[in-house]
Amino acid sequence: MPPAVLYVEGPRDRDILEGWARAASAPLARALREAAVILGGRQPERAAAHFAEQRAVRPGLQGLCVLDRDGGDEPAGISRLDGLEVFTWSRRHIESYLLVPAAIRRSLPGEDEARVARLLRQHLPASDDERTLRDVDAKRLLASHGPLARGLGRPLAPGRIARVMRPDELHPDVAALLARLEVALLGAAAVMPATSFRSS
Repeated sequence: MPPAVLYVEGPRDRDILEGWARAASAPLARALREAAVILGGRQPERAAAHFAEQRAVRPGLQGLCVLDRDGGDEPAGISRLDGLEVFTWSRRHIESYLLVPAAIRRSLPGEDEARVARLLRQHLPASDDERTLRDVDAKRLLASHGPLARGLGRPLAPGRIARVMRPDELHPDVAALLARLEVALLGAAAVMPATSFRSS
């Protein structure tokens, strides 16, 4: 298999994906971190430009660009770039897949479980309400100054929530992406080193 590169919007996205990947395998989590290129936001054009440069000197390079849906339309042009695929979450944000009450409770050891449960019931959609979960602003809910953090008196750690999630708690979107990453990264002869774009 050719080497692969993974484009993500930010460090938190990488940490969440790495947390989910650990449940699949430690090698996948390591490969994911090494392959990740941080775009500094939903900037698929940066992914396309970087990938085109890399592909010119590394024939056979494969790439996957993971985007939140909150940006609207699918990026034009990137899908026509040979070797670079786009994966867009069906829910609004990657953080939307962390809104699993049991996992959030496990990520908060030492907290009063009854108080946490009340807080989660107050702010989270029902687990079976996919329509609401698709559009809820999970970034705001899990933000360091968001309603959950205010209620707890401390911020939540999205990467930690991802790490404590159990396989049966992973949404099919997450499982599908992990399967693609396993093929792209563990089947690759080499992976890209960790890279970051700074916002201009």
